[in-house]
Amino acid sequence: MIKRIGVLTSGGDCSGLNAAIRAITLRAIQQYGWEVVGILRGTCGLIRRPMEYIPLTLAMSDQSMLRAAGTILGSTTKENPFYFPSEGGAKIDRSDDVVDGYHSLNLDAIIAIGGDGSMRINSKLAKKSGVNMVCIPKTIDNDLAQTELSIGYSTAVAVATEALDRLHPTAASHDRVMVLEVMGRDAGHIALSAGIAGGADVILIPEIPYSLDSICNHIKKIKSQGRNYSLIIVSEAVKTQTESSVLRGTSYNERPRYGGISQYLCEELEERIHADTRSTILGHVQRGEQPNVQDRILATTFGVRAVDMIAEKDFGKMVVWRNNQIESVPIDATIDTYNGVDPKGILVKTAKAMGIYVGEL
Repeated sequence: MIKRIGVLTSGGDCSGLNAAIRAITLRAIQQYGWEVVGILRGTCGLIRRPMEYIPLTLAMSDQSMLRAAGTILGSTTKENPFYFPSEGGAKIDRSDDVVDGYHSLNLDAIIAIGGDGSMRINSKLAKKSGVNMVCIPKTIDNDLAQTELSIGYSTAVAVATEALDRLHPTAASHDRVMVLEVMGRDAGHIALSAGIAGGADVILIPEIPYSLDSICNHIKKIKSQGRNYSLIIVSEAVKTQTESSVLRGTSYNERPRYGGISQYLCEELEERIHADTRSTILGHVQRGEQPNVQDRILATTFGVRAVDMIAEKDFGKMVVWRNNQIESVPIDATIDTYNGVDPKGILVKTAKAMGIYVGEL
């Protein structure tokens, strides 16, 4: 019989995480009478000794939690339990400590909220002896397979769209080409959706190659039609014309840190057509916004369903949103393929139909 469950958030933060935690807590306590434990900083809370966790109660799960950005449980992007950093700098397997922590807290199941990297870890943990795991997808990148929507994506798109809305008048005031760089890692979902919603003239995403000559010609065409400014939105993982990724800083978890493709585009446009350009890198602003309506509803729905899956003992699965319905699929199915933008999909066709340059198709 289920009596006590744990909840953790891992990977990059996003809007809607607290709404999911709230839904899990309310459903588990009010419907089933279970205890709910919030594990701090992802699986690190189960690895560290003493363990780091907090009780989740009805009193703390009020409406303010529904609206709050970030995660009250904290998160991490650099402490994989299977390659955990040691004091000497080496990476060691601490996954058994996660299992020991799980049993020491007398947990009957864990709900893990994470993105694709977290799902790979969760899949391996779920296969270890005695760990009952249910997962919820969250990522502003919306790149997890099997689910049409992930927590955080809708709000990130709204933030990027608002940024384009604000760049429009200043671009028009100064006859400039404004280049907005957005997150999304190796998927172009944010740039594509925000670009359509925000009226971009050019949308560049990693899934579709582009030509600087074509971009220049498109801007010239717009100018010939009587408009002396243009808006460009570019996903951070778009490469230069020499097929090089634009990276900056260092990465603690051995993954590239994108940033700077917008400045590259500005320099090229200035040199090629003498355009007056400015670049804006939106960055983590996309993660820290108060969740919008869609993310609050999605997170709440996911949280309720995850708790019900535990009651049904439907373990080793992730909650997904497909065809306006909630379903569950094996965790492995969500990481077998990558959910990038379909170059032949309806949104790309819509962008082209609106006269937006979206690359060389």
